Amino acid sequence: MATLIAFPILAGLMILQSGIVSRIPLLHGTPDLILLVIIAWALQKKVQNAWQWSIIAGLLYNLVSALPIGVSLVGYGLATGLALAFRRRVWQAPILAMLVTTFLGTLVFLSVSYFSLRLLGDPIPLGPALNLIVVPSVLLNLVLAAPAYALMGDLARWLYPEEIEV
Repeated sequence: MATLIAFPILAGLMILQSGIVSRIPLLHGTPDLILLVIIAWALQKKVQNAWQWSIIAGLLYNLVSALPIGVSLVGYGLATGLALAFRRRVWQAPILAMLVTTFLGTLVFLSVSYFSLRLLGDPIPLGPALNLIVVPSVLLNLVLAAPAYALMGDLARWLYPEEIEV
């Protein structure tokens, strides 16, 4: 059930991200709602299907982005791995884990995207890419990290309810 619900949630977020959020950039950076959701989902304690959500998100992102095939799978996979590592180690401060993972996950995803484009011969200079895309994207993702964590926490509590002992 938790894996099946990923399809409509991630597809709706992909439509929202590509249709509305991408049209409101800060400099040239935009928030990555899909990245925020898979990080927030992976940080939930009871969630066991974070890798499935990451794969679904990567495949959906491949459908709408101009990045080479597989780059989003690698980027989202690395971000999910970071989130799962933080979930095991920073269990007493989940919002801190969300902020740190969002920061590092955004850097990892954008780095993988940048280097894949450089390998294909796209001459994007590193300095302007950092100043105009990476820094604003990280800032926007950090602003939206707490609401994403709260929403995914509510979804996780709905899908994995607490067992009541009688």
